[in-house]
Order: sequence, then structure tokens, then C-alpha cells
Amino acid sequence: MEDLSVPSHSAFHSFCIKPTVKFDTQMDDEEILLILRAHPITQVPWILNGVFVIILAIFVNLFASGLFSFQQLFILNIGIGAFVFAYYWFNFLSYFFNVGIITNHRVIDVDFHAVIYKEVTEARINKVEDITAKSGGYVASLFNFGNVFVQTAGNELNIEFANVPRPSDVVKIINSAIP
Repeated sequence: MEDLSVPSHSAFHSFCIKPTVKFDTQMDDEEILLILRAHPITQVPWILNGVFVIILAIFVNLFASGLFSFQQLFILNIGIGAFVFAYYWFNFLSYFFNVGIITNHRVIDVDFHAVIYKEVTEARINKVEDITAKSGGYVASLFNFGNVFVQTAGNELNIEFANVPRPSDVVKIINSAIP
């Protein structure tokens, strides 16, 4: 069992305990306890989709070379390449910038729904009333990821961390920060 008070981070920085980073609204006496991103295995579907489109483009080049001129195939390949690059880029940005931050004062959820739309939800740690970790399915059990729901008191929004690694450890860290 890993000590949850010792600084560490996992592959692709999806579960970083006490990282040495700062964020723009961080207070002077605020210490980051945990930074979360979606588990890397949850990114496999969009990666495979892009690979499938590239393989499909190769077959189109092989079988359609008699139907189209070189210039037409070149333009088609440029279009497919741009599409796949944009698809990968936007999915990577979504993965990288959808972050959960747990500090000794707040629980913060940063969600990028599109390139130009950002939603930041935060709750004071003393307003947290209930924390629930849910993990279901074979893949989630095998790779130990799930959703963590943080319910808060009053009118504040509830916070959800989707597909994060080690959801039970996330609950332990938030519970240890509650005064």
C-alpha cells in the first residue's frame, strides 16, 4: 500500500500526490494535496479511432489510385491528415486540461468543454459533506479507475471527477483534508 502523504505521480500525471506546481488562484497558505486527470486507459478509444481512420486512408490510397489522379489523392490525404491531427489535438487538450485539484482549503474541478469554454467549480473543504467513489465494469476494476462525487453543503455545486485513477485513495485524501 502506497503512503498517500509522500509526493509522487503516476504515468501521464493522472494521479499526482503533493506535486510541486502552482495554479493561478492558489492562495499563499494553500498546499496542493492531489492533482487528478482521467486514467490514461480511458483515452485508448479515441487513439484507436484515429488509427482506424489512418488505416482506412491507406486502403483508400491503395484501391482508389486508379479512380483518382495523384493531385486528387494528395488533397484527400491532406484533408484526412488534418482531420486526424485535429481529432487527436482536441482530444489531447480535453484530457490534459480537465483537471481535478484537491488542496488543504478547496476541492477544484476544471473542465474544458471546448477549446474556448472553461468551467471551474470549487468548494471549500469545510463545506464537503459526502464523498462517494463509484467504479463499475470489468475495465474499471482491472485498471482501478472510477468516478468520485463530492457533495457539498448549501447552494454550492457538487463536484465530479470522472474516470480518475484510484478512486478510493482520492476519497481518503479528501477525507484527511477535512477539518
